Amino acid sequence: MSHSVEQVLSAVEELLPTLRERAEEAEDLRRVPEASVKALADTGFFKLLQPKRYGGHEAHPVAFYTAVKKIASACGSTGWVAGILGVHPWNLALFDDAAQQEVWGVDQNVLISSSYAPMGKSEVVEGGYKLSGRWSFSSGSDHCTWALLGGPVMKDGEPVDLCTYLVPISDYSIVDTWDTFGLRGTGSNDIVVKDVFVPEHRALSFRHTAKCQVPGQAVNPGPLYRMPFGSIHPSVIAAPIIGMATGAYDAYLEHQGQRVRAAYAGEKAKDDPFTSVRVAEVASEIDAAWLQLTDNIRQEWEFAQQGEAIPLELRLRVRRDQVHGTQRAVAAIDKMMDSSGARVMFRGASLQRFWRDAHAGRLHASNDPERSYQMYGASEFEIFDGNGMY
Repeated sequence: MSHSVEQVLSAVEELLPTLRERAEEAEDLRRVPEASVKALADTGFFKLLQPKRYGGHEAHPVAFYTAVKKIASACGSTGWVAGILGVHPWNLALFDDAAQQEVWGVDQNVLISSSYAPMGKSEVVEGGYKLSGRWSFSSGSDHCTWALLGGPVMKDGEPVDLCTYLVPISDYSIVDTWDTFGLRGTGSNDIVVKDVFVPEHRALSFRHTAKCQVPGQAVNPGPLYRMPFGSIHPSVIAAPIIGMATGAYDAYLEHQGQRVRAAYAGEKAKDDPFTSVRVAEVASEIDAAWLQLTDNIRQEWEFAQQGEAIPLELRLRVRRDQVHGTQRAVAAIDKMMDSSGARVMFRGASLQRFWRDAHAGRLHASNDPERSYQMYGASEFEIFDGNGMY
């Protein structure tokens, strides 16, 4: 059954109470429950960024980020995994069509995990590469049958390129390592590959993605696939954290609305004027983070729609505001936790779960602020030439 983008968003909204009820189950399992993944698939969510020629929507990225934020507002781990798995159809669409056919020609409902950090390496061989390595933090990998893995290309002992390799589950193993304080339900386990042949069409050079000139554009010419990896993927790391802040905000309002402060002669927390001030402050920070993220992506989309190169200044602004949006969201949750009293420490309290999940998500490399800020600042002084962008 096909869905419109609007129907997908509506179906995701209807699913939120169920995902909220399963949040503790996800933590206990250390992975998103199978029933939740299936329910999300049934909404059409995972096809939002998939090419139309392979049964997808080619939706506006903001529609996708909106769905991710909603899911994360119910369960941080589920929102994180949904965003990661949901963005991979976009990434696959950048590959040579032979790779797309190999995956979607067999099953248009395939789920793909990833670990983009260059933890493995490959050697150039006839017709492709020989790949080996161990990659950590492959969120949602237990639900997937393919993986996108990053690593340098070695030739004569020297690195000559950096690629993302598309590998089927028959060529890798999953090692259960995930036991953490936050994002416990993401199942971000390790992936191990040993001397596996990867044909040339299943490797995508970072040089191509950095220039927004990729093989997949020959068959997927729409604006979605002319947008930068360095905007689309980091934003899907920020969106669930903003969603967690949104869920935390709702939990905070409910908690403070019911809370009686015994130390202050039975005063109701909602009657404390300082509580109202905090509500205004954190609501503004969460709104600002979301508005900047979505407005920047909309501006990039307009350039892509017109067939124009996306300016470096805008690409840098996307990264600047993406990492700052993460910081804003995490700081907002901190402020809510600081004024919620001891009862939110108990297991099952959603506010402390959002707090743990957001701090864990903040640790992702895409959320490191210094490098993004430095590149933006250097560009303002006209001393940055774009090297290091992806």
